[in-house]
Amino acid sequence: MRHVNEPNVGRLNKSSFDCFGLAGKVLLDWCSHALTGRYNQKVEFSQNVLEGLWCYLDDLLHSRKLHSLLKQGKTISLRLNMAQLLLDRLQECARVGSKSLVCVSTILSVCQGLLSSPALSSVFTTKYELIADLLAKLCSLACRELQQPLLTEPLMTESVTCQDEVITSDLDSTQIEPIIERSSDLPELAANKSPPKPKEKLRAANLFEVLLQVLSSYLSVQRQQANPNRVFTMVTNQLIQPLVLLRHLLTSGEFASAHIHLRLRQQLSRDIRIKIDSILHLALFPSEHLTYYKEELLPSKEDSGKRGLGGAKGPFKPVSVILSKLSAQGYCEVHQHYTVKSNTLSLLFKFFLESYGKGRGESEEVHRMLCFYFLTRLVPTLDVCVDELSSAKADQPVSVSPGQKSPPASLCFPESWSLALLAVESLLSQALSADIYNVAADRIRHGEVQLKFYRTLGQMLINHAQPSIPAWYRCLKVLLSLNHLIIEPDLDQLSSSAWVNSECMEARVQRARQLLACSLLQTYTKLRQLPRLFSELLSVICQPALDNLRPPLLSEGISSMLRTCLLDTPPSQCLEICSLVLESIRRCILPDLLKEESETEKIGENKEMKVDQEREDASRKLLSLSQLLHGVLFSLKTLDSASPLPIVRQSQGLMEEMQQVVKELLLLLLLTEKKAVKANISPAPRTTRKGKKNLDHKESERVSESKKGALWEQKTQEAALLLRYTLVEVDTLFNIHCSKYTSLDSAQTAAARKTEDCASVLTCKESLLSGEILPARLESSRSPMSCLLLKLLTLQQMKKVLLDAPLLSEPSTAALLNRAAQFILSKSEMEVSLDGEQLWDGQIASVNASSYLVAHWYIVTSNLPLIAPYLSREDVGCIADVLVSSLLSSHADGGKDRPAGWLTVSLISSQLLQSAVLAELPSLFSATVCSLTQRIVCILKAAHVPNVSPTVLKFQVKGIGAYTLERNAGQPPLSTIIAEDILASSKTGEMSVLLTDTQNKELVNLLQILTDLNPDGMNSEDLSSIFLLLFFMLTSTSSQLDQKATDPPESGDDARFLVKLLRILTCLLEGRNFQSVLKLIHAGTLLQASVSSLIWHSNNGKFRATSSSDWLDLIKAVQGFIRSLVQLIIIRNSSVRLNLEQFASYLTSKEMASMQIVAPSLAVVSGKPDPGAPVLNVHILMASLTSFSQALTSNLGRSKPMDQTLSQMLTRTTAALGPAVKYVLKPQALSQSVIQPASILGQAFVVEVVTVMLHCELSSLSVEDENKQNDTQPTLSHMTLYLGCCQQILKELSCAHRPLDFLVSSLHFLSAFYKAVEKTRGEKEEEHGEEKKAGEELDELYMQILHNVHRLLTASWLSTNDVCELEPAVQELLRHLVEKSTTSRFNLLLLLIRDGLDTGKLRAGSYREVLSAVIIIKLLSCCQLPELCAKALWLIAPQIISAMVFLVKSSTQDISLTHSFTVPTVMSMTSLLRQGEGLITNPHHVILVLGALQSMPLDHLTPPVYQSAFLAVHEALFAFIQCHPQVMLNAAPSFLNVFYRLVASIMQEGRQRGDSDTDSDVYLQCSRLIERMYSHIAATAENFTTLSAFMVAQYVTELQKVTLRPDVKLHLTEGIYRILDLCTEQDIKFLTAGLQMGVREVFNELYSSYTHYHKAQRQGEDKYTV
Repeated sequence: MRHVNEPNVGRLNKSSFDCFGLAGKVLLDWCSHALTGRYNQKVEFSQNVLEGLWCYLDDLLHSRKLHSLLKQGKTISLRLNMAQLLLDRLQECARVGSKSLVCVSTILSVCQGLLSSPALSSVFTTKYELIADLLAKLCSLACRELQQPLLTEPLMTESVTCQDEVITSDLDSTQIEPIIERSSDLPELAANKSPPKPKEKLRAANLFEVLLQVLSSYLSVQRQQANPNRVFTMVTNQLIQPLVLLRHLLTSGEFASAHIHLRLRQQLSRDIRIKIDSILHLALFPSEHLTYYKEELLPSKEDSGKRGLGGAKGPFKPVSVILSKLSAQGYCEVHQHYTVKSNTLSLLFKFFLESYGKGRGESEEVHRMLCFYFLTRLVPTLDVCVDELSSAKADQPVSVSPGQKSPPASLCFPESWSLALLAVESLLSQALSADIYNVAADRIRHGEVQLKFYRTLGQMLINHAQPSIPAWYRCLKVLLSLNHLIIEPDLDQLSSSAWVNSECMEARVQRARQLLACSLLQTYTKLRQLPRLFSELLSVICQPALDNLRPPLLSEGISSMLRTCLLDTPPSQCLEICSLVLESIRRCILPDLLKEESETEKIGENKEMKVDQEREDASRKLLSLSQLLHGVLFSLKTLDSASPLPIVRQSQGLMEEMQQVVKELLLLLLLTEKKAVKANISPAPRTTRKGKKNLDHKESERVSESKKGALWEQKTQEAALLLRYTLVEVDTLFNIHCSKYTSLDSAQTAAARKTEDCASVLTCKESLLSGEILPARLESSRSPMSCLLLKLLTLQQMKKVLLDAPLLSEPSTAALLNRAAQFILSKSEMEVSLDGEQLWDGQIASVNASSYLVAHWYIVTSNLPLIAPYLSREDVGCIADVLVSSLLSSHADGGKDRPAGWLTVSLISSQLLQSAVLAELPSLFSATVCSLTQRIVCILKAAHVPNVSPTVLKFQVKGIGAYTLERNAGQPPLSTIIAEDILASSKTGEMSVLLTDTQNKELVNLLQILTDLNPDGMNSEDLSSIFLLLFFMLTSTSSQLDQKATDPPESGDDARFLVKLLRILTCLLEGRNFQSVLKLIHAGTLLQASVSSLIWHSNNGKFRATSSSDWLDLIKAVQGFIRSLVQLIIIRNSSVRLNLEQFASYLTSKEMASMQIVAPSLAVVSGKPDPGAPVLNVHILMASLTSFSQALTSNLGRSKPMDQTLSQMLTRTTAALGPAVKYVLKPQALSQSVIQPASILGQAFVVEVVTVMLHCELSSLSVEDENKQNDTQPTLSHMTLYLGCCQQILKELSCAHRPLDFLVSSLHFLSAFYKAVEKTRGEKEEEHGEEKKAGEELDELYMQILHNVHRLLTASWLSTNDVCELEPAVQELLRHLVEKSTTSRFNLLLLLIRDGLDTGKLRAGSYREVLSAVIIIKLLSCCQLPELCAKALWLIAPQIISAMVFLVKSSTQDISLTHSFTVPTVMSMTSLLRQGEGLITNPHHVILVLGALQSMPLDHLTPPVYQSAFLAVHEALFAFIQCHPQVMLNAAPSFLNVFYRLVASIMQEGRQRGDSDTDSDVYLQCSRLIERMYSHIAATAENFTTLSAFMVAQYVTELQKVTLRPDVKLHLTEGIYRILDLCTEQDIKFLTAGLQMGVREVFNELYSSYTHYHKAQRQGEDKYTV
C-alpha cells in the first residue's frame, strides 16, 4: 500500500480537491482511513507522504466545493475515530519533550475545517467527552504558547511557521534537526535565521481563532446536556484549571508582550474570555444545583431538608470540589498559582451572585444568606483570615490548599498581600452591590452572623495593617459602607493606621487614603455622630507620634469633604467639635509645653534635652490640632440674626476659650524669649585648661539643643498665629452677620472708647506690626507659615481700621496703614526671583519654603484693592515688575503641566491680568504699561541701527522695571518723540532698527502680555506711548539677516510678528482715551504709514518665505486695522475729510496703480528686487482698498454731506480695485507665481474683493438715487467683471470639492449680484418696457442660483459641520431671492421642496437630496416673504410637517443617519413650529411632531451625536412651550413622555463610570437643559399639577437604576425640586405608599433633601415676595 499511494500524494495535493463529487467523498474517506492506519501502525509510509496526507485533508475540508455540497444538504461523513486521532496529535504537540511529526498549524487548520460545518463537526460534538477533551488540550496549548515568550527569551522576537516548533523549543538541536531536513518550508532555528514574516505570526495567532471556534462549539454542546451533574463533573475534573489559567493569561498585563508577539487581537482575546466566563457560569452554578449549595453552605436549621445525590461517597459538595480544584497545585507555575486563585475567586462569586443572588418573597433572604455563606468559604481560601471566619459555617470546614496547616486561631499569611487585598476588595464590593447584608434581618433572625464575620475580617485588616497598599484602604471603605458598626470598635486604630500615621506618600495610596477618610466623614455625618469620630481622631493625634513627620492631616480632598459634611451637621455639633479640639490642646498639649522653669533647672542638662524633645513633639501636635480647628471653623455655617440664642452663647464661649488658649501660647513664647535673653547676658563661668576641651564639647551640644528649642518654638509660633488668625476671622464674621453676637475685639475697643483713649486702640492695632507678640530672636528666622499668617492678620487689622470711622480720622492712622501695606507687600521678598515652577495647593497648612512665594503673591494680588491706595509709587512699580516678569517666565517655560487646582506665580499673574480688577487700579495698571514700555525700549536700544538712531532710543534707562525711563530736561514726552520718529520714517521709507531672532521672540512675548490688557484701563499718556511705540515697531523695525546667508530665512516669522503687532494695534484703537493719540499724529498718516511699511517689507523680500496661511492672516490683520481706524475717524468726527482724503489719495495714486514695477533702489537688503513683490503688493493694495471701502459703505446714511463725501471716495476706490482684481486674475508668469507660496492668494479672498466692489457700487447708486433729479438708468461700471465671476462661480460651486471659505464667499457674492441685477434690470423694465426679456433673464438667474445651491447641499464631500457653517450664507441668499419674488418664481422653489421631500429617495440611499430640501425649508421659514408667498408657504406647511414626520420615523431605523439626517430634519420641524406661531391653525399637525420626537434614537450614540440629538429634541419641546402652549397642554401626556425619554437618557449617559470620562461637558450641558425644562414646566403650574406626581415617580424610578455623577445629579435634582413644589401633601402620601421598596427609599431620600434644602430656601424667599 505504501508503494501504491506514495507517488500520488503530490498530484492529489494540487488538483484533486477541485473536482469534489462522489470521487471526492471516496478520497476524503480514503485519506482519513490512511491516516488512521498509519497511526495505528497498520500501514507504514514516509514522513513526506504523512505530511502530504494531512495537507490534502486540510485542503479538502476547506474547499468551496465541499461547503457548497454541505449547504445543499448532501451527507458527507468522516470516520468517528478521526476525532481521537486529532486529539492524540494535539497531545503530542502539548507534551514537553515529545517530537511531533506534523506541523501544528496543519492540525489546527484541520480542526478548524471540521468545526466550520455542523455536519463535519459531528465527529466531536456527538460525544460530549470528545469536545471537552479537545477544549482542554487546546487550552493547555494556548496557555503554553502565551507563556512561551517568557520562558524562552530568544524566541520572543522570532517567529516560526509551525506551532509545535515553538512549543517544543526546549528540545535539543538533535531532536529538531531531522524535522528541518524533511521540511523545506520550515524556517531555520539557528542563530542566523531570517527575520519573521507577517504570514508566520498570523499562523501563530491561528491557534486562538481555532480555540474560539472550539469554545463556541463546546458551549453549544454543554447547553444541550440534560444532566447538569455530568457537566459539573466534566468541567471540574478536566476544564476548570486550564480555563481559569488561560483567562488569567489573557487578562494579565504581565503577558501583554506575548499578545503582541502572537498578534493576538484585543477583540479576539475579549471574545475568548466571554466564552470562558459563560462555560464556567453555566457549568458550576446551574439553577438545578441550588439545592446542593444550600445543603453544603446553609446551617442545618435553614436547610430545606432535602438530600441530594451522594450515596456511599457522601453528599454532593460543589463548593468543596471547586475550591479544592483551585487550590490544587500543578496546573500552573508555582509563582502564578496564588494570582490565578485570587482572581478566580472574585469571578466565581460574581457568577454565584448572578445565579443565586435574587429571590422573591421569603426566599430572597435565604438567597442572600446563601451568598454570604459562599463568601465565608471564599475568603479563607485567600489565607488572609483567622479560623474564626469559618465559625459561622456550622460544621463546614474551610477548604485549604494542600500542605497548608494552620493552628487554631493563628493567622494564615497570604502569599501576596497585594493580590489578597485586591481579591478581598472585589468580593466585598460585590457583596455590597448585591445587597446581601441586611443589618436588621441579620440581627433579628441570624444572630448577627454577618456582622461577626465582617468584624473579624475588619479586625484582621486593622491588626495586620498594610498602609502601603491602596486596596487595604478600599477594603476598609467597603466594610464601612456595609455597616459602620463593623469598624467602630477599632475606630481609634483605624484612624491611626489609615489617616493620622499613614506614612506612604505614593499618589495611589494617598488617593485611597483620602477616599477612606472622606467616607468616614460622610458616614458619621449621616449618623449625626461626627463629634464621636473627631473624639477618636483627637485621641490618636495626641498620642506619641511614631516618627517626627506625620502626613498632612487635612489634604485638599479631605478638606473639601469636611466642608460639605459640616454644612450638613447641626451647629451645636460643629461647636462641640471645636470645643473638643480646644480641650485636647488644653489637656494634652499645653502641659507638655508649659513646664515649670524651676523644674527644668533642677533636672539637669540631659533631662532638659528630653524636655525639649517632648516640647517638639507637643508643638507638632499643637500645629496639627490648630490646622484641624482652622479647617472646622472655616467650614461651618456662620451665625446670623436668625441663629438660636443658645448657639450664639455657645459660640461666644468658644471664642473666649480660644482667645484664652492663644494668650497662654503667646505668654509661653514671651517667657521663653525672656529666658533666652537672660541666658545670653549671664556671665561666662571660669574654666581651667583641663576643662576647656569638655566645655567646647558642651558648647556644640548647646548649639544643637538651641536649634531644637528654636524648632519647637517655631512650631508653637505657627500654631499660635494660626489660632489667632482663625479667631480674628471667625470673630469678625460672626459679628458682621449676627446682631446678638458681641465681638471680642469690639468689646475691647468699646472699653477704650469709653475712656476716650483712641491712642490705646491705635497702639493695639499697631502692635501686630512691631513683632511684640513674637520672640525677637525668632523674628529673623520666621517660618514661611508664620510670615504668611502675620500678613493675613495685618490685613484683618487694616480692614478693621478702615471700617472704624473715628479711628480713621486720627492723624497717625494714615502712616499706620502705609506701614501695614508695605509689610504685607514686603518689597524685599518680592524682589527675590520668583520661580514659576513653585506650586501651592491653596491650603495654609501646606505653606513652606518652596511654596511661600506663591502664597505671598496670591495674598498680595487678591488684596490689591485694599492695599494699593497705601503703597508708594516704587512699591506699585515693584508689583508691576513682578507681574510682567512672572508672565514672561511662564512663556519661557512653555506652560508646563501642573496638578489641577494648584497655583503658581505665573498662573496667579495670568488670572490678575485677565481680571477686571487690574483695570480698576489705575496706578498699578499704569505701572504695568510702563514696565512693558520700558522693556520694549530696552530691546530696541539693543538692536542694530544701520543709519541715524531714532530719538526714542536716546532715552536713558536706569534698569529693568517700571518708571525707569528718563528724559533730559526740556525734552518732550516719549509719545511726542515717537510720533516724530514715525513721521521721519514714513518720509524716508526705510527701516531704522534691525532685530535679531532672539529680540523678535522677546518682543512677541511682551506683545502677548499686552494682548490681555484692557485698553480702556490706560490713561492718555500710557495709551499714547504704548500705541505709538508699537506703531514705530511696525514702521521702523525689520528682521536682521545673517551676513553670510545668501537666501532669506525659510520661515514666516516676519509675517507672524506683523500679524500680532497689527492685532494689538487694532485692539488699542478701541481704548476710550485714544483721542489723545490723534492729537499727536494724524489718522491718515497712520493709515498711510502702515500700508507703506508692508509694501517696503514686500519689496525687500521679507515675505518671500511666508506660507499662504500666514500671508492670509497678515492680509486679514491689516484689513482689520484699517477698518477699525477708518471707523474711528468717522464716528469721532476727527477731521474726516482731511484724514480719509489723505489715505484715499495715497491708495489711488499713480504710484500704487503701477505697483508691479519695483524700483531697484528699494531692494536694500537683498541687493535685487523681489520678483514676487508685484503680486504681493497688489494683494496689499486690494486688502487696503477693500477694508477702506467696507468702512465707508457701513457709514453711509449718517448725513447727506457725509454721504456725498464718502460716495465720492467709494467711486475712486472702486475704480482702483478693478485693475487690481484683473491683474490678480490674469495668468502670472512662472517666475512670479512659483517663487513663493504667498503669491497665490485663495479664491475666496478674490471673490470677497469683488463682492465688496459690488456692494460699493450699489451703495453709490443708492446715494445717487436719492440726489438725482432726472430719471437716468442706473449702471454698474464693472458689470462685465461681475457677470464673469457669477458664471465662473455657478460653474464651480458644486461640481467638485471646494474649500469652505470659497463656498461662503461665493454665496455672499451671489446674494449681492442677484440684488444688483434685480435693481438694474428691474428699473430697466419699468423704463423701457422690456419686461418680458428682462424678466426671463432674472428668472433664468433665479433658477440657476437655486439649482446650484440645491446641488451644493447634496454634495457628498460636505460634512454635517460644513453644512451647518454654510447655512447662514445660504439663508442670506434665500432672503435676497424671495425678498421681491414673484409668485411664479416662488412656485419654482416650492416645487423644488416638494420633489426633495420624497421618502423613496431616502429608502434608495439618496438622503442628501432629501436633506437639501429639509435645510431649504428651515432657512426659508425664517425669511421675510412677500404677502402672497407667505400665504402659499403656510398653506402647505401642514403637508410639509407631515412629510418630515414620516421622514424622521423612516430615518430612525438606520441609526447611522441620526447625526447627518434625523437631527437636521427635527431642527427644521422646530423652525416651522417657531415661525408658524399663530399661522398653523390645526393643532393635529403640531401634535404629529411629538410622534416623530418619540422615535428619535437616544441610546448607543457617541457623545457628539448624542448631544446633537438631545439638543434637537429639547429645542422642539421648548418650541411647544414657547409658541404652542395650548397644544402642549392638550397633549400633556405625550409631551411628558418625550421629555421622560430625555431624562432617562441623560441618567444613563451621565452615570458614574470607572474609566476617565473625557466627554463630561456634553452630559453636564444636557443636564442643565433638563433643569431648565423642569423650570419651564413648573412655570405652568395650574396645568401640570395633576401630572406632577407622575413625573416624580418616573424620575425616582430611573434614579434607582443608576448612580449619577455628582455634577449631573446636582442639576437634575434642582430640576425635580421644581416639580416637587407642585406636589400636594396628598401626592406625597400617594408616592410614599405606591412606589416599590427600592424606589421608595430613593424617593424618601430625595424628599428629605428637598425639605432640608430647597423648601426651606423657597419659604425664605417667599417672605420677600409681593
